[in-house]
Amino acid sequence: MYVYMLASKKYGTIYTGVTSDLVRRVWEHKQGIVEGFTKQHDVKDLVYYEQFDDPENAIRREKQIKNWKRQWKINVINEYNPHWEDLYNGIATG
Repeated sequence: MYVYMLASKKYGTIYTGVTSDLVRRVWEHKQGIVEGFTKQHDVKDLVYYEQFDDPENAIRREKQIKNWKRQWKINVINEYNPHWEDLYNGIATG
């Protein structure tokens, strides 16, 4: 299981989600297949993710991050991925 954050651009709109298949899910966001917030706000760049062995822990973490202040999310992304690069190609190619 994965908890992930997507962004529209550096310091742009941030979306937090959880999935069992990170490559597929991010691809769906990029293709605009996922209706709703990410499609509406053009949020497509994978800027952060965490992997979990236990689905309950992943869901708990997603809820925790969603309750964070925006600045806390920015701080975590900056620490993990300072240039806010799209990490998708790195995970999609293995």
